[in-house]
Amino acid sequence: MTVAEKKKMLLDKAAEGYGFEDLITVVEVLRSEEGCPWDREQDHKSIRRDFIEETYEVIEAIDTDDPKLLREELGDVLLQVTFHAQIETEKGVFNIGDVANDICVKLIHRHPHVFGDVKADTSEKVLSNWEIIKSEEKERKTVTDKLRAIPPMLPALMRAEKVGKKASCFDFPDAESVMAKVYEELDELKEAMREGSKENIAEEMGDLLLSITSLCRKLGVESEVALGAATNKFIDRFDAVEQAVLSEGKEMGELTLEELDAIWDKNKKK
Repeated sequence: MTVAEKKKMLLDKAAEGYGFEDLITVVEVLRSEEGCPWDREQDHKSIRRDFIEETYEVIEAIDTDDPKLLREELGDVLLQVTFHAQIETEKGVFNIGDVANDICVKLIHRHPHVFGDVKADTSEKVLSNWEIIKSEEKERKTVTDKLRAIPPMLPALMRAEKVGKKASCFDFPDAESVMAKVYEELDELKEAMREGSKENIAEEMGDLLLSITSLCRKLGVESEVALGAATNKFIDRFDAVEQAVLSEGKEMGELTLEELDAIWDKNKKK
């Protein structure tokens, strides 16, 4: 089918609606010589940031419990997957069908309790089997192999949490022992601050943050989620303070820190 024929087919289907195969065709047309100059110029790296942004927008839709937005954002992620696959299709390396095949093979292989004779009647057993099978597939023989396999580009708190979980053979016994480590790292940070070395301060701050993620893990708290919620709470309270200041015909910069603190504390109690 020529590009012109594909265009006509897509336009003719507008009334009945589109499916996944049509999305593949749309991307093929956009990447063709008769398509869009911008789409044709893109490669994996040039749209890497777009993939990250679209993924976070899906997370936002989930967190705000917005089905309409989730539908839209999942579509944007699906476009990214299709677009990256199309780039490789043009190179003759693999296509979207290969991507679908590989994930089906993976899911069937990693669910032997569904597609085989393995017994796994709890989520814990399922996850344990998954990790064992995954390690065998990737030929990860040591714990360090598993730690190094955790993507470095993950958000730092999430990565630290995953590293701590996989290194459970060398872990704190309970939350109280982690808390002691947090205080220890805090003392070391204070010492680095007294010395005034930015390099040492950064190192000790990193150690402190790592200890805090371990504490979160022991308490059953997702550090990434907790920090996100705290940040949102700060923004809401800051907004309340700013609105209170503006309602008096003033600007934030006109008040002293003590005056702003007083308004903050007042709104904090609400």
